[in-house]
Amino acid sequence: MNAIPPGSTIGILGSGQLGRMLAVAAAQLGYRCHIYAPESGPACDIAAAFTQGAYDDAAALAAFAQHCQVVTYEFENIEPAAIDAVAAHAPVAPGRASLETAAHRAREKQLAEECGGVPAPWRRVTSRAELNAALDAVGTPAILKTATEGYDGKGQARIASATDADAAWAAVAGCECVLEAMVAFTHEFSILLVRGADGTSITYPPPHNVHEGGILARSSVPAPDTVVAQAEAAAVLATRLAERLGHVGVLTCEFFATKDGPVFNEMAPRVHNSGHWTIEGAVTSQFENHVRAICGLPLGSTALTGAAVEMTNLIGADADAWPALLAEGDTHLHLYGKHEARPGRKMGHSTRVRR
Repeated sequence: MNAIPPGSTIGILGSGQLGRMLAVAAAQLGYRCHIYAPESGPACDIAAAFTQGAYDDAAALAAFAQHCQVVTYEFENIEPAAIDAVAAHAPVAPGRASLETAAHRAREKQLAEECGGVPAPWRRVTSRAELNAALDAVGTPAILKTATEGYDGKGQARIASATDADAAWAAVAGCECVLEAMVAFTHEFSILLVRGADGTSITYPPPHNVHEGGILARSSVPAPDTVVAQAEAAAVLATRLAERLGHVGVLTCEFFATKDGPVFNEMAPRVHNSGHWTIEGAVTSQFENHVRAICGLPLGSTALTGAAVEMTNLIGADADAWPALLAEGDTHLHLYGKHEARPGRKMGHSTRVRR
């Protein structure tokens, strides 16, 4: 594709903090951003334009797309039909295949297996009877996850033994699910891959991710030696996934480091919370590289800017500590402009780079 020149408009489906940070990176490269979402959010504070509309409003999506030279998205819980409505008027990157696959846990696990990856033992579950059969095949302890729209620990129920099955099925309200065996792991990590319009792929050093209550709390690089030893195999899988999908932009794959090698957990066809450290901690942030990729520009270096980097999420009332964080002097603070600090809500993040 021909490079989209600065001064052009990038459309973003979604108005959350990921869209906000994309818009900041795009502005630094001379692009304008136009947000489309059902409601105003943090991205709208930064963008040049905002269209309020539903993701199933084909006419509104078409009108929005006609003002954009390329369109991307900041989350994957969008019906593929919305991508089709936009793609009739402007190129969309990543494309429909990436969104459709990553938005459904069974499809992404199937693709990972086809590409040589190893997910935890799993089964698709669409009924209470299938849950019993899945438990017989997978065993316990296990975790039942909704096939779609689960994030930050939502849409999940742990099953310690078969006696928990009724409660777990009730917790997911009978939605289509996948049942996964619990994995014995030493660390969690992610591969942040960027694939350009010309098919070139690069990756960032793998961050070690620590979750608390199902929500990412911290990401740090360099990762422990156990993660580093498994990162190459994980990056090979991420590259194969990106190539199979014809993906353009950032693709994030999460893994468990185990005694038998990396176990694939899930993927996100977008910039990711575990890559926020790249804003100050890498030569080119994940957000800038995503913009470069979807606009057909050369990709930037993913090298570290210091000896070590740690990103900490500010969740709920944690954001009230911002004066103390700024007083540290060497801490980079990002607040997302959200006004209500609900428990479990990501309000911002801080990053420390050790030189």
